[in-house]
Amino acid sequence: MLSEKSRPVIEATLPLVGSRIGAITPKFYSRLFAAHPELLDGLFSRSNQRSGNQQQALAGSIAAFATHLVNNPGTLPEAVLSRIAHKHASLGITEPQYQVVYEHLFAAIAEDLAGVITPEIAEAWTEVYWLMADALIKLEKGLYASQANDRMWMPWRVAAKTPAGTGAMTFTLEPADDTPVTPALPGQYISVKVVLPEGLRQVRQYSLSADAGTSRTFTTKLDDGGEVSPVLHRDVQVGDILEISNPYGEITLKEGDGPVVLASAGIGCTPTASILRSLAEAGTDRQVLVLHAESTLDSWALRGQMTDDVERLDSAELQLWLEQPEAGAREGFMSLREVDLPANASLYLCGPLPFMQKIRNEAIDAGVPATSIHYEVFGPDIWLAS
Repeated sequence: MLSEKSRPVIEATLPLVGSRIGAITPKFYSRLFAAHPELLDGLFSRSNQRSGNQQQALAGSIAAFATHLVNNPGTLPEAVLSRIAHKHASLGITEPQYQVVYEHLFAAIAEDLAGVITPEIAEAWTEVYWLMADALIKLEKGLYASQANDRMWMPWRVAAKTPAGTGAMTFTLEPADDTPVTPALPGQYISVKVVLPEGLRQVRQYSLSADAGTSRTFTTKLDDGGEVSPVLHRDVQVGDILEISNPYGEITLKEGDGPVVLASAGIGCTPTASILRSLAEAGTDRQVLVLHAESTLDSWALRGQMTDDVERLDSAELQLWLEQPEAGAREGFMSLREVDLPANASLYLCGPLPFMQKIRNEAIDAGVPATSIHYEVFGPDIWLAS
């Protein structure tokens, strides 16, 4: 809970800090990596730094957290915190690292706002930071404790590497040692660590399209803008060992008997395919509506898995949108205005941010409660934070 002393200070300075946070965060990362270059080896994504995605994510989370504290005294933005905590846990973030971030972040704030910052303002924003940090530390400790093992990285052997649609590849992994395995929930992801040609280690999260306990399957597109997928496509072969994390991710299939709507675009079908697979294997009698959008039919990475699982369920229906249409598909981009959504449905979204923003807005316009809309974001999600 934000103190009564700090609340008016945060309320008064939030517009200024919010307007400058996008300039503050690059200065923060510059300071951080100058002091701790080792953080770029196996923790922070170098490609996200170059693109500015990491700066946007940090700026968006801080602004969203402070705004929530001002507008909702006595509560915390649980959805935002849960999403961040799962991402942090999948990277192995530790409690002492929050002190390191604090040191360099507030040095960057003091530098950027040197002409206006006062001890009172600094104290209030310090309180905001540690309220957020302490909440995340608590959540992350719980996530670590819930795993079947106490390890961050485990060796898994590549059992299969299979082309999946245009420019995509599916990897099936099996344990390479006897570390206890945490079963993944439908919709969760793992972090995968690879070594780049110059020797730097980089990490990326991939949704699991299937998990059998003794194997994990994920699919990745080559042109995703990162540095990990090219190494996986080009260099990793069957029999090689990859380091992967335990499964994380809070967007999982919720229990119940109501209708389920799975809406995805492009490679965003991986978590929805996992949810669909779990429903098919359970032989559910829940109404299942699968909505997917692609550029072409050949681009659909998990076409076989998803169409097979829809056919296994009497209560399931598939609707497809293609930019280059073929028989049985709608032309253009997905729109919920073309769909008869079942009442009281739970909606799961994954795909590019503009796609999710559009579909989420259309769902709300159609009367779907925001609490019934679940989405997986691999990147900054400022527009979803409210």
